Amino acid sequence: MPSEFPPSPTAASTAPASPPDRAERRSVGVVVERRRVDNPWIEARWQPVMLVPADPTLPDWSVLAEGPDWTRHYAGTAEIALFPTEAENYKHNLDGGSPSAYVILRPGGPAPGIRLLAVSADPGEIDTHAEAGDDVIEALPLPIPLVLWMDGFVARHYVERPFHKRKRDRADPEALALRRRTGGPQHD
Repeated sequence: MPSEFPPSPTAASTAPASPPDRAERRSVGVVVERRRVDNPWIEARWQPVMLVPADPTLPDWSVLAEGPDWTRHYAGTAEIALFPTEAENYKHNLDGGSPSAYVILRPGGPAPGIRLLAVSADPGEIDTHAEAGDDVIEALPLPIPLVLWMDGFVARHYVERPFHKRKRDRADPEALALRRRTGGPQHD
C-alpha cells in the first residue's frame, strides 16, 4: 500500500464562468471489518476500522485479512474535501483532543450489500447523515499526515468571528393597549 495521502486531482470545471473551487482534497483508503454476530435478524455487523493511504491497485472490497468470525476488506477510496467556509468546524475537530474522520457506509447495492458512501472531517456534515437512519457512521482517528494537512488548511482559512450579543428591544406597554377610536363612523 502507498505510504502517503496524496492530493486528489481536481475535476475540470464544466462552467468556465463559475468561481474557482478553493476546496482542498485528499484521497484515503478505508478498511472495513465484517464481523459475524449471533442475532436472528442480522448476519453480520459492518464497521469501519481504519484509514490508510489510497491504493488504486486494490479493487474495492478486496479481502485484506480473515479470522474465524471476521473479515477485513479494503472498502475503496474516498475523498476528504476541506472547504474554506467550513474551517470553523475543522478547527473544532482539531481542538477536540482526538481529530477524527467520519466514515459513512450505506446498506444496499451489489455484493457485499454495503457501500462506502463518504469520508468527512466535518462533524456538522455528519449530523445530516445521522438522520438518514440506516447509515453506519464511525469516527476514526485522523492519521497524522491528514491532521497536519487539516491544521494548515485551518491556519490559512479560519477567521474568528466575534460573538455579538443582541440587545432586546424595550417593550412598549402602550403599543399593546386598547385604543379608543377617534373619528370615523361609529357602529351601534
